[in-house]
Amino acid sequence: MSKLVYALLSMGEALISCGAEISRVEDTLNRVGYAYGAINMNVFVITSSIVITMEIPGGELITHTRRIRNANGSDFTKLEKLNELSRSVSMDRIPVEDLQKRIEEISAVKVRKYGMFVGYVIASAFFAVFFGGSVPDGIAAGFVGAFIWLLWMYLTPLCMNNVVYQFSASLLSGLLICVASKLIPGLSMEHIMIGDIMLLIPGIMFTNSLRDILLGDTISGAMRLIEAVLLTFALALGIVTAIWVVGRIL
Repeated sequence: MSKLVYALLSMGEALISCGAEISRVEDTLNRVGYAYGAINMNVFVITSSIVITMEIPGGELITHTRRIRNANGSDFTKLEKLNELSRSVSMDRIPVEDLQKRIEEISAVKVRKYGMFVGYVIASAFFAVFFGGSVPDGIAAGFVGAFIWLLWMYLTPLCMNNVVYQFSASLLSGLLICVASKLIPGLSMEHIMIGDIMLLIPGIMFTNSLRDILLGDTISGAMRLIEAVLLTFALALGIVTAIWVVGRIL
């Protein structure tokens, strides 16, 4: 049964890392635990930790906990696969070793980097045009979006946390936008900046935090909300700093 609890912790961590709501994570782990023969399940989940206490036949209690390091993702493809796995094993149990292997296989799937590149470029370009920019503004925003993708690829591992990355990415991209708009006539700094800021705004995190609070998971919701506010502040600080620096130099 310890292997089962370990598998449940792995499933819970994967769900949180993909952006699942806290109540859904607790419900999923409870259902899978009962499906594998638990008499009683007590699952406590916040964005940074999972605690599972399982009572098995015979009255023995098994308690495991796990620290969650990455709770800021939003991979809906993995989330769908994990939900399908939990539903299938709740109806038709498989060996615990196979369950753990399936969870690890789903978690090991990497994000398609070049698909993300295309998404960054297209999203930033279209947002710039959508908010009133010209076609050249959209093209410029697309190039800056590609630059932000490079920062996401190579700067993220160097930053100690998401707040530092958010400030660094917004500062560097803001400097690039300000310099380009100064040197290239006809470009609108405001519209290019709006298009690229949309890539960095923690909108999903903010929405998830409010959803958790409304569902009664106040601690998790408050933690996500505070982090979203900090990321937004870091984003604003980076952009303002870039505008100030370029304004002083050029």
